[in-house]
Amino acid sequence: MTLILLATCESIPNLTEDDQSLIAPLAKRGINARAAVWSDPRVNWSEADAVVIRSCWDYHLRLKQFVDWITLLERAGVRVWNLPAMLRGNADKIYLRELERKGVPIVPTLWPEAGFQLARELRGRGWEKAVVKPRVSATAYRTVLTTADDPHEAQVLVDNLLHAPRAMVQEFLNEVSTGGEWSLIFFSGRFSHAVIKMPKAGDFRVQHDFGGSEHVADAPQSVIQAAARVIAAVESIPLYARVDGVERGSQFLLMELELIEPALFLKLSEGAAEKFADAIAACL
Repeated sequence: MTLILLATCESIPNLTEDDQSLIAPLAKRGINARAAVWSDPRVNWSEADAVVIRSCWDYHLRLKQFVDWITLLERAGVRVWNLPAMLRGNADKIYLRELERKGVPIVPTLWPEAGFQLARELRGRGWEKAVVKPRVSATAYRTVLTTADDPHEAQVLVDNLLHAPRAMVQEFLNEVSTGGEWSLIFFSGRFSHAVIKMPKAGDFRVQHDFGGSEHVADAPQSVIQAAARVIAAVESIPLYARVDGVERGSQFLLMELELIEPALFLKLSEGAAEKFADAIAACL
């Protein structure tokens, strides 16, 4: 039987409940799938027909080790999805600047360099609020909401991040609080399902860890098409992808393109795990 290793992290050695829902559909397709902790030196990755990156949710805390591991698998001839080059390129959110150059509308974003003055930049652009975070981050790690009138904490964060892993500043869109943030999931370039994520009252973070909520929703065709254009702007088609963004007026603005270890909300959408299993089987 074909063997797939689903890479996870030390804190979730048996996969998330969501990722576990993929195992049975894969088995029906003749594929044995089991969890393996990416940082565990005892794992024999070469025995697998392929490795699929899943809940490696600590990669941003030890990026060099993670990238070295991906490169090691690549050199050993182990098939990895998403592709190693794609994983490396998606680790630093500077990829958003390249997508913007390709014509993808993104949430207005600044990329601080030495001497960056947050209050001056926000006032100059008329931004009421902004989100400051590292360019390498996950699950709102070291992420703060700031204003031009009270930027001290965020300015300290920017200064601390300037050398590594660098900082990014995104305009905070009030639409996140009122209408939520879209997550659109694609398998092998095909749209599967969409989820709306909402922050809890009084917070700006949509992640479940901070009280946020998510539910399946019927995305407008304009949003699906905008997300599909984001996928099309990537050099090769990813096995799995999550396009996160916000509607501002009639425009969908990309917030992040998740190609490494996104939650795919498989259990929220009927048939989603089967679609993912089909995509994996087709790649094999």
